[in-house]
Amino acid sequence: MERYQRLNVGDWKLVLHLPPSYVTTWRRYPAVYVQDGGELFSGCLNYLDHLYLSGQLAEVILIGIEPHSRNDEYTPWPAAALVDGFSPFAGRGQDYVNEVADVIKPYIDSHYRTKRQAEETAIIGGSLGGLISLFAGCWRPDTFGRLGLLSASFWYEGVLDFIREHDGFETHQRVYMSVGDKEGIYKETRQRHMVEYTKEAHQLWHDRGMGSTQLKLEVEPEGTHDDLFMMRQFPESLKWFFGNPERDFPSKQMLGRKMQIPGTQVWNFHSGVADRDYRIFIAEPMSPSPVGGYPVLYTLDANATFGSLAEAARLQTRGPHGMDPFVIVGIGYHSSDPIVTQERFYDYTVFADSGELPARPDGSAWPLTGGAEAFLDFIEYELKPLIEKEFPIDHSRQSLFGHSLGGFLTLYTLFTRPSSFSRYFAASPSIWWKNHILIQLWENNREHMTLRETEIELHLSVGSQEKPNMVSDANKLYQLLTTDEYGPKFVSMTEVPDEGHVSLLPSLFSPMLRRVTT
Repeated sequence: MERYQRLNVGDWKLVLHLPPSYVTTWRRYPAVYVQDGGELFSGCLNYLDHLYLSGQLAEVILIGIEPHSRNDEYTPWPAAALVDGFSPFAGRGQDYVNEVADVIKPYIDSHYRTKRQAEETAIIGGSLGGLISLFAGCWRPDTFGRLGLLSASFWYEGVLDFIREHDGFETHQRVYMSVGDKEGIYKETRQRHMVEYTKEAHQLWHDRGMGSTQLKLEVEPEGTHDDLFMMRQFPESLKWFFGNPERDFPSKQMLGRKMQIPGTQVWNFHSGVADRDYRIFIAEPMSPSPVGGYPVLYTLDANATFGSLAEAARLQTRGPHGMDPFVIVGIGYHSSDPIVTQERFYDYTVFADSGELPARPDGSAWPLTGGAEAFLDFIEYELKPLIEKEFPIDHSRQSLFGHSLGGFLTLYTLFTRPSSFSRYFAASPSIWWKNHILIQLWENNREHMTLRETEIELHLSVGSQEKPNMVSDANKLYQLLTTDEYGPKFVSMTEVPDEGHVSLLPSLFSPMLRRVTT
């Protein structure tokens, strides 16, 4: 598929540009609708590719829309011409906006892998194109959540009055404004007020409560009302909307990295539920999703496990005889250490006081514990919905993998929220935690979980060279669950010969990935 395409949708001519990874992955992308046939991006495509590949900008699909009559379609209501001898403005902007929202966007969404939510849809233009982008956000907030107003024509008759009377933007919308500080200085018409009117509009919105995460104004020194300056601001608007790592915004952020496994992404994510920061690693499938969506594996301790899992998946899903494609989501931390001790002790455990835990070998105090419930809420209510916006996911094939304390959390999830996943992989689980509380949880909840009536699977594993209590605890739990009438229908136990607490991990990955995709 060509990255640069010309399309006809009804009587509209479009220019479409696809990001670099579009032809090699099956992920979805934000969509950016650009006025004036996409002139704002057609002259800076190489720079946009640089921003993508250097991690400064999340990849987007760009759609340029050629107007039939910009003075008519880019104006919100009729107005007299600025200069005698020119045609008046027809003010057919609302019809144009509805065409974009109800005709052009549905076509693009059905033919290309876009993210369809308003928060992932931008409309951007310069001059009158910026003006109609403003009104697109006012008239169709359900469709356009990102508005790029580059040297917008706030001088248009009645626009500032409209802004004063309008209720303002909705909380999910963001507005990027720019103007050159020399715009309009040589004009004799209302255009001479370009800078002051732009600043006044910004102040009006600011006074209504739009803060720095929702509203941004750039005043460019020596900037005139030319494509040169608008084109320079176009990539800046995209970075602010979709991926500037410096933005103060509680969402995912792509990171530029010196080395990256092909087909992977790395996000920063602040969880509002847990009020904690995470690093999310994504291994993208390299072929179309099966009917019903991709299987997905969520892996804990991603700083340690993700790289090996992603490479194994990349090799073993290659055609023609590879495994079916699937998504891997690694949950890790902002650290270069493979095991981030303080963070995982909190996220992967229920609270235990010192009397409920053995002494540590080095005599030090145990780290802070007890964050398991908030961490699981983060996965269920924040991370999973985000992944499902990126990829079509098969809800019946969601797996969780955890090792050691992560294995404890995997079992804790099964015993308290069994419907969260369909397959649970607990490697070297810390069953000893808090005086074997997992056994108590099973005894308390077993009759109410109805696991026997579900297709939920549990896969236990341990290295034969681990501490004797780790091996015996895993085997005892296996016996307990397989002999209990309330236990899962499918429970497996693997004792890996000659492997210790950490060295067993590589031997588990390929068998686990095969099971994830079945």
